[in-house]
Amino acid sequence: MTTQPSLDPAAVSLPRRRSLIFLGAAVACVGATMAFQMGLNTNFLVEEIGVSGFEQGLLESVRESCGVVAFGVLAILAGFAEPLVGAAMLLLLAAGLAAYAGVHSYWVVVLLSVVWSQGLHVWMPLPQSMTLALAEPGRTGHRLGQIGAAGSAGWGLGLGAALLLGYLGVSMRPMYLVAGGAAALGAVACLGINRQVKTPGPRLVFSRRYRLYYLLCFLEGWRKQIFICFAGFLLVKIYGVKLPVILGLFAVVQVISFFAAPRVGRLIDRLGERRILVVYFATLIAVFLGYALIPNLYVLYALFVVDGVVWTLAMALTTYVNRIAPPSEHTPTLSMGVAMNHVAAVTMPLAGGLLWTHLGYQWTFALGAFAAAISIAVALRVPKHQRAAPAVP
Repeated sequence: MTTQPSLDPAAVSLPRRRSLIFLGAAVACVGATMAFQMGLNTNFLVEEIGVSGFEQGLLESVRESCGVVAFGVLAILAGFAEPLVGAAMLLLLAAGLAAYAGVHSYWVVVLLSVVWSQGLHVWMPLPQSMTLALAEPGRTGHRLGQIGAAGSAGWGLGLGAALLLGYLGVSMRPMYLVAGGAAALGAVACLGINRQVKTPGPRLVFSRRYRLYYLLCFLEGWRKQIFICFAGFLLVKIYGVKLPVILGLFAVVQVISFFAAPRVGRLIDRLGERRILVVYFATLIAVFLGYALIPNLYVLYALFVVDGVVWTLAMALTTYVNRIAPPSEHTPTLSMGVAMNHVAAVTMPLAGGLLWTHLGYQWTFALGAFAAAISIAVALRVPKHQRAAPAVP
């Protein structure tokens, strides 16, 4: 399905491109913010707070529960201009992360993680929804790839800034103030997006016809936590990798993703979601087994980069929504996908943390490989994609 969400005809031409530029700027700012958060997070928790494997899993489980709550928040806010909702959520993200500069207690970290994570998780489906609303017919994957590239560029700038600050002798805590500032700039950029970009449809969408999408999102959330929660933790906790190396690995991921995302988007438009998703999950099986079985640090560095870059293929889930859902149901369907993703993301860190503590980290990654294998079986049920006709100039 390639019809676009309804906007006033007078609001579609020039504001469409301008809105995409502002949306790209906002996504880039969030990318910079998350570059600081994810780049600093593991070293901060291990070196400054002293967390164990179980505490790491518990923290992630609590933080990811915000993704389930986000579904209800977006339902309440249905009908509001999505750029304004996005601006408010990015201010929440900014406040929560900036407060890390003064935290010294594990439980305060847990509390603040709920604050910034709630803002982030309500924000997460909005760039996709707004991109679907602004993309030209037949170019949805291309526009999603461009917005994804903007996020990667922001990530790259954020990682570069973090590396520079570290080289200048700035400690981790003040860097969180910079992260909060980047999120605040993203909130300002949201104000430049056409405020008629909103979904006037139902507040909640839970339909049997989207059950395959929900299941894929659930499995994606299960596997996602392997990378977010445990891949970096493996490098820092087990192998003692220092912050500059972790930041460098994230930088390599984002440089590759910046160039790969638009090409992946066009590839999805051409080949369809099923093939892309099968390749995605098959690659993850190899990566997770490598984490579990290969003790060579340089091989683990390579696996970490592949794990991060291959995430761009997951945008096939968004183009799949554009194909199966009417325009009025894009945002609530994407929001339900986020909720299903985070139902899994709440349970995976706890299960992974328990396996790490009682059986060893190898079993945590074996569990991720098992989830990726199930995901291939589900992805094979996605209908074949018929490429849309190109838009008429």
